[in-house]
Amino acid sequence: MNLTVSYRGGTKFHIHSNAHMVVTDQPREDGGTDAGMSPVELFIGSLAGCIAYFVARYCARHNIESEGLVLDVEYEMAEQPHRVGKVAVRIHVPASMNPSQEERLLRVAHACTVHQSLVVPPRVDISLVAKDRTAA
Repeated sequence: MNLTVSYRGGTKFHIHSNAHMVVTDQPREDGGTDAGMSPVELFIGSLAGCIAYFVARYCARHNIESEGLVLDVEYEMAEQPHRVGKVAVRIHVPASMNPSQEERLLRVAHACTVHQSLVVPPRVDISLVAKDRTAA
Protein backbone atom coordinates (compact mmCIF):
# COMPACT_ATOMS: atom_id res chain seq x y z
CA MET A 1 0.00 0.00 0.00
CA ASN A 2 1.27 3.46 -0.78
CA LEU A 3 0.29 7.04 -1.46
CA THR A 4 2.04 10.11 -2.84
CA VAL A 5 2.19 13.66 -1.48
CA SER A 6 2.97 16.44 -3.97
CA TYR A 7 3.94 20.02 -3.16
CA ARG A 8 1.51 22.48 -4.79
CA GLY A 9 3.06 25.79 -3.69
CA GLY A 10 2.86 27.84 -0.52
CA THR A 11 1.70 25.50 2.23
CA LYS A 12 -0.53 23.35 0.00
CA PHE A 13 -0.03 19.66 -0.78
CA HIS A 14 -2.03 17.07 -2.71
CA ILE A 15 -2.22 13.58 -1.24
CA HIS A 16 -2.94 10.90 -3.86
CA SER A 17 -4.05 7.37 -3.02
CA ASN A 18 -5.32 5.19 -5.85
CA ALA A 19 -8.02 7.27 -7.59
CA HIS A 20 -8.48 9.67 -4.66
CA MET A 21 -6.94 13.05 -3.90
CA VAL A 22 -7.05 15.15 -0.73
CA VAL A 23 -5.76 18.71 -0.40
CA THR A 24 -3.96 19.81 2.75
CA ASP A 25 -3.12 23.41 3.51
CA GLN A 26 -2.57 25.65 6.48
CA PRO A 27 -5.01 28.25 7.80
CA ARG A 28 -4.52 31.83 6.64
CA GLU A 29 -3.19 32.85 10.07
CA ASP A 30 -0.38 30.32 9.59
CA GLY A 31 0.54 31.54 6.10
CA GLY A 32 -1.69 29.20 4.10
CA THR A 33 -4.69 29.76 1.86
CA ASP A 34 -7.01 27.45 3.83
CA ALA A 35 -7.66 25.40 0.66
CA GLY A 36 -8.00 22.19 2.70
CA MET A 37 -7.69 20.72 6.14
CA SER A 38 -4.34 21.04 7.83
CA PRO A 39 -2.44 17.75 8.19
CA VAL A 40 -3.33 17.72 11.91
CA GLU A 41 -7.04 18.20 11.12
CA LEU A 42 -6.78 15.43 8.54
CA PHE A 43 -5.13 13.21 11.16
CA ILE A 44 -7.93 13.84 13.66
CA GLY A 45 -10.52 13.45 10.90
CA SER A 46 -8.96 10.13 9.92
CA LEU A 47 -9.27 8.88 13.49
CA ALA A 48 -12.89 10.05 13.78
CA GLY A 49 -13.79 8.69 10.34
CA CYS A 50 -12.37 5.29 11.25
CA ILE A 51 -14.27 5.20 14.55
CA ALA A 52 -17.47 6.25 12.75
CA TYR A 53 -17.02 3.47 10.18
CA PHE A 54 -16.55 0.80 12.86
CA VAL A 55 -19.54 2.12 14.85
CA ALA A 56 -21.79 2.21 11.78
CA ARG A 57 -20.80 -1.37 10.91
CA TYR A 58 -21.60 -2.47 14.46
CA CYS A 59 -24.99 -0.78 14.25
CA ALA A 60 -25.75 -2.42 10.89
CA ARG A 61 -24.79 -5.88 12.19
CA HIS A 62 -27.07 -5.46 15.23
CA ASN A 63 -29.99 -3.69 13.55
CA ILE A 64 -29.38 -0.46 15.45
CA GLU A 65 -30.44 2.69 13.63
CA SER A 66 -27.39 4.65 12.48
CA GLU A 67 -29.02 7.25 10.22
CA GLY A 68 -27.97 10.52 11.86
CA LEU A 69 -24.84 9.07 13.51
CA VAL A 70 -22.52 11.96 14.40
CA LEU A 71 -19.13 12.12 16.09
CA ASP A 72 -17.99 15.31 17.79
CA VAL A 73 -14.24 15.51 18.27
CA GLU A 74 -12.18 17.94 20.30
CA TYR A 75 -8.41 17.87 20.40
CA GLU A 76 -5.66 19.74 22.19
CA MET A 77 -2.07 20.28 21.20
CA ALA A 78 0.86 19.47 23.49
CA GLU A 79 4.53 20.43 23.48
CA GLN A 80 7.93 18.79 23.89
CA PRO A 81 7.51 17.41 21.32
CA HIS A 82 4.88 19.45 19.46
CA ARG A 83 2.00 17.03 18.83
CA VAL A 84 -1.66 16.27 19.40
CA GLY A 85 -1.79 15.71 23.14
CA LYS A 86 -5.43 14.84 23.76
CA VAL A 87 -8.41 13.73 21.68
CA ALA A 88 -11.98 13.47 22.99
CA VAL A 89 -14.50 11.69 20.76
CA ARG A 90 -18.22 11.82 21.53
CA ILE A 91 -20.36 9.37 19.56
CA HIS A 92 -23.98 10.40 19.08
CA VAL A 93 -25.99 7.32 18.09
CA PRO A 94 -29.57 8.20 17.10
CA ALA A 95 -31.03 4.98 18.58
CA SER A 96 -31.41 3.96 22.18
CA MET A 97 -29.33 1.01 23.29
CA ASN A 98 -29.15 -1.10 26.39
CA PRO A 99 -26.00 -0.91 28.58
CA SER A 100 -24.59 -4.13 27.11
CA GLN A 101 -24.91 -2.77 23.55
CA GLU A 102 -23.32 0.52 24.61
CA GLU A 103 -20.37 -1.29 26.16
CA ARG A 104 -19.84 -3.43 23.04
CA LEU A 105 -20.16 -0.41 20.77
CA LEU A 106 -17.45 1.42 22.73
CA ARG A 107 -15.17 -1.64 22.49
CA VAL A 108 -15.72 -1.67 18.72
CA ALA A 109 -14.95 2.07 18.55
CA HIS A 110 -11.67 1.54 20.43
CA ALA A 111 -10.77 -1.29 18.03
CA CYS A 112 -10.78 0.88 14.90
CA THR A 113 -7.59 0.57 12.86
CA VAL A 114 -6.47 4.20 13.24
CA HIS A 115 -7.02 4.17 17.01
CA GLN A 116 -5.10 0.90 17.34
CA SER A 117 -2.29 2.42 15.24
CA LEU A 118 -2.00 5.13 17.91
CA VAL A 119 -2.20 2.70 20.82
CA VAL A 120 0.46 0.45 19.27
CA PRO A 121 2.38 2.96 17.15
CA PRO A 122 3.85 1.87 13.84
CA ARG A 123 7.54 2.16 13.10
CA VAL A 124 8.03 5.24 10.92
CA ASP A 125 11.10 5.29 8.70
CA ILE A 126 11.91 8.62 7.04
CA SER A 127 14.62 8.75 4.38
CA LEU A 128 15.87 11.35 1.94
CA VAL A 129 16.11 10.79 -1.81
CA ALA A 130 18.06 13.87 -2.87
CA LYS A 131 18.60 15.01 -6.43
CA ASP A 132 21.99 13.90 -7.72
CA ARG A 133 24.35 16.59 -6.41
CA THR A 134 27.08 15.85 -9.00
CA ALA A 135 24.80 16.90 -11.89
CA ALA A 136 24.80 20.55 -10.78
